[in-house]
Amino acid sequence: MPHRSRPIHALILAAAVVTPAAADPPARGGVEIVVEVTGLRNQRGTLRACLTADRARFPRCNDDAGSHRLALPVAQGQVLRFQNVQPGTYAIALLHDENGNGRADRALSMIPREGFGFSRDAPVRMGPPAFADAAITVAGEAQRHTIRMRYML
Repeated sequence: MPHRSRPIHALILAAAVVTPAAADPPARGGVEIVVEVTGLRNQRGTLRACLTADRARFPRCNDDAGSHRLALPVAQGQVLRFQNVQPGTYAIALLHDENGNGRADRALSMIPREGFGFSRDAPVRMGPPAFADAAITVAGEAQRHTIRMRYML
């Protein structure tokens, strides 16, 4: 299936990724998804992450009660841990909220000033990747993934 491009302003909206949130809600069973984050340009601010199975809400995850969200201070060798993830197909979106204001800042009304990243290092072409490009399958075992942060400015 050909990749469907989204306009750059959709990438900006996507970079909002997560509203400020605490760690995952408690759940029974499931597995742990560990994400190593590479390419952070500094250790300022907050790293916001969302793991969702909802294709329609990826990558923003707004109003997605079933998503797993994290908001952590940025650190060298950043590692994220999503707990109690049930089997299914998910995608992960990250935002490096460098100034900690809880939103994606942008230049010229459309270009992200802050870093972003997606599971499977999904390609960004004039907008955020499609869910299918970032999709990971969660089964019965813990998983490790690496997400490389990208910065446009």
